[in-house]
This record gives sequence, C-alpha cells and structure tokens, in this order.
Amino acid sequence: MHWILFSVIFYSSKVICSDLKKTQEPEQVHIAFGSDPTQTIAITWSTNEPTPESAVLYGKNDLSIKAVGTSREFVDAGPEKRVRYIHRVKLLDLEPGASYLYKCGSNVGWSKTFSFRTANSSEDWSPRVAVFGDLGVANARILPFLKNDVEKKLYDAVIHVGDFGYDLEENNGELGDEFMRLIEPVAANVSYMVCPGNHEQAYNFSHYKERFTMPGDTENLYYSFDLGPAHFISIDSEAYYYLNYGKSLLINQYEWLVNDLKEANKPENRQKRPWIIVYGHKPMYCSNVWMDDCAFKTAKVRVGLPGKKWYEYGLEELFYNAGVDLEFWGHQHSYERLWPVYDYQVKNGSTENPNTNPKGPIQITTGVAGSKYNVTVFKEFKPEWSAVRSVEYGYSILEIHNRTHIHFQHLSVDKGGEVIDETWIIKDHHEPYKRF
Repeated sequence: MHWILFSVIFYSSKVICSDLKKTQEPEQVHIAFGSDPTQTIAITWSTNEPTPESAVLYGKNDLSIKAVGTSREFVDAGPEKRVRYIHRVKLLDLEPGASYLYKCGSNVGWSKTFSFRTANSSEDWSPRVAVFGDLGVANARILPFLKNDVEKKLYDAVIHVGDFGYDLEENNGELGDEFMRLIEPVAANVSYMVCPGNHEQAYNFSHYKERFTMPGDTENLYYSFDLGPAHFISIDSEAYYYLNYGKSLLINQYEWLVNDLKEANKPENRQKRPWIIVYGHKPMYCSNVWMDDCAFKTAKVRVGLPGKKWYEYGLEELFYNAGVDLEFWGHQHSYERLWPVYDYQVKNGSTENPNTNPKGPIQITTGVAGSKYNVTVFKEFKPEWSAVRSVEYGYSILEIHNRTHIHFQHLSVDKGGEVIDETWIIKDHHEPYKRF
C-alpha cells in the first residue's frame, strides 16, 4: 500500500514538473535587425511561465557564445487576463555579412537551433527583401512559398506591412500565439521587420508593442535602418486614425520623420545610401471598390489632419520634398503598383521609360498575403496613376541591385509563384523632386 502511494506521488510530481518545463520552453521565436543590421540582431520569444534567465547560445560554427537579456510579463487585456512572458536578447558586435547558428531559452528548456545572416557592411551590396501585408492565421496563402524561399536563403530581410493574424488579441491572445508560431520557420531565420496595421489597434496596440522588437525606442511603432545602398523607414499610419489614444504619437512621429529624412539627405549620407524606401500600412492612393480613406483625396496619411488654417502632418508632400523613392503599403487586400505620382499627377520619367528617373515616388500596395477576409476587388475604371492591379494572392520581392538600379517583382501564389508584375526602377541621381 505504501509503495503504491509513493509511486502515485512520484509519478504525479514527474507529470507536474514535465508540464511546468513544457510551459517554460521557448516558442514563437523571431528575429529582427538591431540599430546596426551589420552587427546587431534582436531575438524575441515567448514562454507561458517565467524562466531562470533569458539566454541565447550562438556562434558561427557552434553554440559556444552566450548572451543574456531580459524578460517581461505581458498581461493580455482580455477577460481572462492571460499572462505571457516575452523574452528579448540582443546579440551585439556580430561580424558583418556572416552566418550564425543560435538557440534561445534557459536551462529549463531550449528552442531548436535556428540560423541567421547579418547584413553586409558595404553600401555596394545588393540586398533582397520580401514585402507583403495582411497575413492571417486562416488562409495564409503565401506562407508555404515564403518558407521555401527562406529555406533557400533567398532574402536578407522580410518586411510585413501591418495586419497580423486577424487579430493578435483574439481569444485572450491565443490567436496571436498561433500566428507567431505559424511564422516562426520564416521569422526565426531572417529578420522579420514590421509596422502596425489597423488590426493591431486593440488595447492601444499592446500585442504589437509587446510581441515584436524593432530598432529604436518607440515601442516598435516607427524606426529606420540602413541596408546596403538603401535607407529604410517604417511608419505608423494608424497614428492618423486612432486619435482616441492621443495625438502626441502622430506629432512625435512626424517630427522624428522630418529629422530622419534630413539626416538621410545630407550629401554624404545620400551619396552612400541614395535609395530612401518607406513602408507603412494604410496607403495614400487606391482604386478599389471598397471606399476606404485611400479612395479620397483627403486621405489622412496623404494630406494629414485638419488644422487651424489647412491640413497638417501630411506625408505625401514631406516624402516628395525629401526625394523618397519607393513607398510600400498594405491594408487593401489587393496588389496595385502606381506610376510615379504626386498630388494625383503622374510624374513619369518619360513616356517610353516611366520608371527611369521618375519625378515622383513610386507607391506599391501589396496586401494579398492571405487572411480570413476576401480580396478587395477594383473599380472597373482604372485611374491614370495606376499602373498594374491584381487580386491574386501573392507577395513582392525587392532587390536593390546597386545605387542606380532596383529590380522589383510581384509573385502570384495562385499561379504557383509566377511573376505577374516586374519593373526596373532606375535613377541616375537621387534628390528632392522639387529640383526637377
């Protein structure tokens, strides 16, 4: 009898210990560039219970180096007030252009081993980036193709322009957990750079702010980084729409943007990194049937908010005056590439070669990664500023070939990864468009 009782107690304690260890094992692993993509990588993961430490073992050929970071308790604001622990470790002083192995966790549980590659430090390097928006747990059409591409190491970064999972806070955050697990094969092996969309707005964007780790100290809402011959800028378009959380974010972002663009346009910086590429969620232009804000000339991201005399904090004029080359957006569940445009006027370089020395930014909406919502069809009438439109599921690929040439493609996964749009963007000089 005593032996049976001891066995039951011993077995029960083993089960409890096993379950606790399981909840302390890392999951939802993903990485992102740090302040310097050539030398810094941020690794983020989640556990359901606190752990003794937040650590990463890494190295170029083995896991002999250890870095320790921090963890933070994240309490979902839903009715169950579910608790998660978000762990962050920054790997510093990495070798530029080098491949590393890593795993994360603690002595009570480690992740499997992943790999990443730091950015090359040369401005003459040609980075290749996948860009898309609006990816859900249900109907995640592009994901098998993206996983395959990442396994082949085809990209130096992935940019997801808002709307994750649909929605991260659903079911007390469990859908967010499912989404982060879903993208792990991609996001744990290549820097997964993000910006917020309207589907992240719940509880003042808390799930977005807590789950990701982007460069800077703005809660992942806006930031910039350099990659090869390009300067990338990520913005929070939702600051224009969710003013119930306050207007200070919008003002702070705008002032930061002005300063960031001034810095990027200093002659010595524009010489090294002539391409300026911006990405956000809600577009300035669209020709879809769904009459969203982008269908109107008063689109908030484009012209700003009504002020005392006129609109203020608008981005189109700011980007035009700063000579921004490319802008990527999502939100509309469709693909639409525009001709070079400013204030609804087409600014082609020439009739024969519109994207050679264009006189305005080229804007691209790529929001057909796949979600539980249907694609957003287009109006029958095609505006003169719209170059190519598609409602096939797919994603975009940007290759910054050198300081004068960018190669852009959009792939349809409905057609097995076939390229359905392709163009070269060629610029002999990069400067504010007002000088043309």
